[in-house]
Amino acid sequence: MPTPSNTYKIAAAQVAPAFLDLDGCLKIAEEWIAEAGKQGVRLLVFPETWLPGYPIWIDTAPEAALWDHPPAKAVFRRLFENSPEIPSPATDRLCAAARKAGLTLIMGLNERHGRTLYNTMLYISERGELLGKHRKLVPTYTERTIWGRGDGSTLTAVDTPLGRVGGLICWEHWMPLARQAMHEKGEVIHAAVWPTAHELHQVASRGYAFEGRCFVIAVGTVLRREHLPPDLPLLHDMPGDQWMFGGSAIIGPDGKYIAGPADDTEQLLVAEIDPGRVAEELMTLDVCGHYARPDVFELVVRG
Repeated sequence: MPTPSNTYKIAAAQVAPAFLDLDGCLKIAEEWIAEAGKQGVRLLVFPETWLPGYPIWIDTAPEAALWDHPPAKAVFRRLFENSPEIPSPATDRLCAAARKAGLTLIMGLNERHGRTLYNTMLYISERGELLGKHRKLVPTYTERTIWGRGDGSTLTAVDTPLGRVGGLICWEHWMPLARQAMHEKGEVIHAAVWPTAHELHQVASRGYAFEGRCFVIAVGTVLRREHLPPDLPLLHDMPGDQWMFGGSAIIGPDGKYIAGPADDTEQLLVAEIDPGRVAEELMTLDVCGHYARPDVFELVVRG
């Protein structure tokens, strides 16, 4: 498993979206991508469905899951109308921003395909090319009112000048076979995208780094009342004034923190990594090689 020998910078974009506003989110993304490029970042990761926002109302707004509830329908309509297709003019803008900044970009987005939404991670090269995407395999609990199910064909790791880069979405990190399927792809860097990276999500992210012997960028969003559109009553029925608290972190292949966890403010969390550390940690644990038992276990992934 060859890896680049020189060090480089990777980063988590812990940024508040222009909630449910596609064009507003794209403008914010372009600004932060440009800033990351100025800082010499080579790989930048945005949080789960950052574009145009994680549907936090499904867990916090009273009556959000009632049948035929007009306020809930209005919020879903806004999400649907502001969710991009792949490819589309929206993804073209992301590609252009990544190319201008000279970095590989992973964007969490609500993908509209036909008349269904998917929880998707989009991979874009430093040349501004679409490299691939991953759709969340199982929307979690109340998320099933929003997204369709992905399939095994999108368990994706892409080749980049930085080494192999892959990712999983939120609770997929508690799916043992999904983790193993990704480990088999030989990731050097793994993107763990969350709505917010609280303590239990830190446990999963650090566990993945240790088990997979790879670097992990765990990234969460910041979302406060001030970020909500004013004309959707269901959103303003949510109790409290902040629902997403960041917590982004960059973790080494031994499971230890390199940067973060971050606090609950907007920021670009940056770390310089040495990809050669992956080989150092494989000496003690390689769940796809010397610490595997293919004579006892077999994993089959169906696309």
